[in-house]
Amino acid sequence: MQYAPSWLRRRGFLNPLKLCPEQLARYGKMPDTFTYHQHNTKHPMSNKPKNDNAANAATANAPSSNFLRGIIENDLAEHKHANRADKSGQPLPPVITRFPPEPNGYLHIGHAKSICLNFGLARDFGGRCNLRFDDTNPTKEEQEYVDTIIDSVKWLGFDWKDEQGEHLYFASDYFDQLYAMAEYLITAGHAYVDSQSPDDMQKNRGNFGEPGKNSPFRDRPAEESLDMFRRMKAGEFKDGEHIVRAKIDMASPNMNMRDPAIYRIRHAHHHRTGGKWCVYPMYDFAHPLEDAIENITHSLCTLEFQDHRPFYDWVLARLAEGGFFTKPLPHQYEFARLNLTYAITSKRKLLQLVEENIVDGWDDPRMPTIVGIRRRGYTPESIQLFAERIGVAKSDSWIDMSTLEGALRDDLDEKAPRATAVLRPLKLIIDNFPEGETVDCSAPVHPHHPERGTRNFPISKELWIEQEDFMEVPSKGYFRLFPGNKVRLRYGYVVECVGADKDADGNITTVHCTYFADSKSGTEGSANYKVKGNIHWVSAAHALEAEVRLYDRLFSDPQPDAGGKDFKLALNPDSKEIVKAFVEPGVAAVQPNEKLQFERHGYFVADRVDSKAGKPVFNRVVTLKDGWGK
Repeated sequence: MQYAPSWLRRRGFLNPLKLCPEQLARYGKMPDTFTYHQHNTKHPMSNKPKNDNAANAATANAPSSNFLRGIIENDLAEHKHANRADKSGQPLPPVITRFPPEPNGYLHIGHAKSICLNFGLARDFGGRCNLRFDDTNPTKEEQEYVDTIIDSVKWLGFDWKDEQGEHLYFASDYFDQLYAMAEYLITAGHAYVDSQSPDDMQKNRGNFGEPGKNSPFRDRPAEESLDMFRRMKAGEFKDGEHIVRAKIDMASPNMNMRDPAIYRIRHAHHHRTGGKWCVYPMYDFAHPLEDAIENITHSLCTLEFQDHRPFYDWVLARLAEGGFFTKPLPHQYEFARLNLTYAITSKRKLLQLVEENIVDGWDDPRMPTIVGIRRRGYTPESIQLFAERIGVAKSDSWIDMSTLEGALRDDLDEKAPRATAVLRPLKLIIDNFPEGETVDCSAPVHPHHPERGTRNFPISKELWIEQEDFMEVPSKGYFRLFPGNKVRLRYGYVVECVGADKDADGNITTVHCTYFADSKSGTEGSANYKVKGNIHWVSAAHALEAEVRLYDRLFSDPQPDAGGKDFKLALNPDSKEIVKAFVEPGVAAVQPNEKLQFERHGYFVADRVDSKAGKPVFNRVVTLKDGWGK
């Protein structure tokens, strides 16, 4: 168990001596040769706020449920995949997983979970994870999608390299091998060429209450089927004219075992092989063979593929009989896909949002695509932390959006420098402040990390404050500015409101106050003033104007497309608001994709596309607290 210390640390166990008996039974006895230091074994993504209590911290660091870990641990204990070597004689790790996207669209948060799962398990158990593109359908796949998927996986913090090289593969790399295996199945009597029309094939397939009927071509001689398959490959036939099917059992209660198709004709340009091929393997046929070619030990799929596993096992067994593969063969394990509230992950529906201009492209910060959440300001660490917290289950369930947002807050709280921003400005004039003068004020860059220094900004006669920080007639419990009331300008002086100006429509345009020169924060005199209100501000003469995009959840329904609902009816009309804000002058140096906390308002990121030097554009990443629906 030479891997035990590192992956136990990643699971949040800081002191293995404190494991309960059940945990010890699960994870095994710790080697005596390891020395553990709590300050060196902190979960790298468990950045909890300083004010979290011990109970909350313990809950956050507790191991999440992941039944796949138990399976891998048992396989390792039994040396199931030990002492293997590849075709060149290089030893293979005992755990090899893969992330196998089809390059037909942009990845979303559900794929992010799968990426973290496959690459994370391989990492934790000293194995490797292959990145493989299942590019078997040339009509839907493009190089653009290959490029964005590679970029997304790298952004999430994973790669596919080890000491033996780079493990980036394509199904199209194996087309010659897959074709040869299909020919073998035909010659061995396990497959045939079916010449039924698609409609007849569908009709004869039966249903869940009725067995299928054998194709009239099922007993076609192997030599004839093989000849026809080769003529299919040579381009003699039209799309859909013939198809190759596995010969299994048309009466099987599992529809996927009723002679499934394994090869079809497609006269289409392939993004990697061009026009070389006009026959392409079906996904259910290609996928297990790719796993076996790559020596995958644990093939992890979502639950919708559970009924496909019998064919996965059948085709590998037949080809092992033919000498193509040796045991142990790969095994498929299914887990629950991510169902996230207030979001949709259907590629078709996401495409609809883009094509109908409901959102501003695939990377719209409201989209659940990886490019979208990246532009929104999510961090790779927060996504990994989220995936760790939700665990891996065997049955479908809904994960609340607040869990994802909570992981983001926990990550950003430790990282993000603080700054002041006024999002809905209202002019405040300090009537007795000297004309043309400024006084320097300061605040910590990060309240929990004094070593990160201070930020400095001036106070002057005219300031910007939030509109909501003034009420002409205060409501009960209102402690901010109203005539006759005193508040502290955060990091500055105590002021007393003396009145306000209005326009012709009765709208407040300017608030007036007086200040107390001996009340400045950080001075001895400040202790003499006791006020309940504390408001944010920026100097009007020195503040930087900025565009701020206030993003919220795209849907107002927690399950916007469940039960056949029209998801467009659940669109949140307040999911995006653009305001002209003023930020403290130090923010002028912010770089695209740089994240910070606007005190009081939440976490923001300088937009990685639109933000420019001197003209910043900020996206709200997440609010400081979860106030949704409250």
